Amino acid sequence: MRSLITIIFLSVFHSMLAQPFTIPLFDGKIPNSKPSKVTEEVVKGDILVIKKVVTPHIEVFLPAKRQATGQAVLICPGGGYGVLAYDWEGYDIAKWLNSQGIAGIVLKYRLPNEESQVKKELSPLIDAKRGMRLVRHHAKEWGIDPDQIGVMGFSAGGHLASTLGTHFDAGDASSSDPIEKLSARPDFMILAYPVISMDPEFTHMGSRTNLIGQSPSKELEIYYSNEKQVKSDSPPTFIFHSQDDQAVKVANSLEMYRSLVEKGVPVDAHFFPTGGHGYSLGINTDDTYGYWPEYCADWLKKIRKKD
Repeated sequence: MRSLITIIFLSVFHSMLAQPFTIPLFDGKIPNSKPSKVTEEVVKGDILVIKKVVTPHIEVFLPAKRQATGQAVLICPGGGYGVLAYDWEGYDIAKWLNSQGIAGIVLKYRLPNEESQVKKELSPLIDAKRGMRLVRHHAKEWGIDPDQIGVMGFSAGGHLASTLGTHFDAGDASSSDPIEKLSARPDFMILAYPVISMDPEFTHMGSRTNLIGQSPSKELEIYYSNEKQVKSDSPPTFIFHSQDDQAVKVANSLEMYRSLVEKGVPVDAHFFPTGGHGYSLGINTDDTYGYWPEYCADWLKKIRKKD
């Protein structure tokens, strides 16, 4: 019954939404790119999958002005850094956020590709930083509080979100581009069954290989092991993960939780006994993992009230 109510609720709010719109991340040459014959692929099945992203963009879903809270979330779909599960962990999440009065911005980020990129491991973070700055740049126009813009990521997208939350910068004050002057720091993070570490003991090997290669240096492995990169000013974080996840071990989230606590970063974590991996909104179940949207919505209200 609860699942049916949720589906109806989302459908009603979806019908009330303004049409989403798309903005390219970069004008002109895309950083860290090189000429190639790589072309983007879109596969439409049970899940809309995008492969070989060449031209990154954001797709903006705004809630009705009357119910807008001023919060916004940059959404990083998962897919092992090999594909993007674009509607399952992108569009559907943006629509759910809109139902909470929150802007949902889906990031179509470049997947690591040696043929089209100079250093493949750099591209996802370059795109995530630019996406955060771009949302901040348009905040007033879109009815968003520039100090209430978070990042959310699923699986490998959770790795990208946590990379942004631990490797952000304050912007380049000397840049001629006003967007690049802005901070890339997210104001909060939501990490959904995330890949966090590149440590071979408990990483997701597909994500690790796609991002940093089969035999990366120890320095590169540590740099992208985000549990080792948490700072005292990393943003408040909401994490959820299932204990029976066989694809991305729950140890990823446990280690991130421990590091956040050690650095004094507020964190709200939920570890469910079941759920496996890759369940998006989890609306087709009565198991406890299907309650994460409610817990997350409550958390988003709480951090909003504090500001």
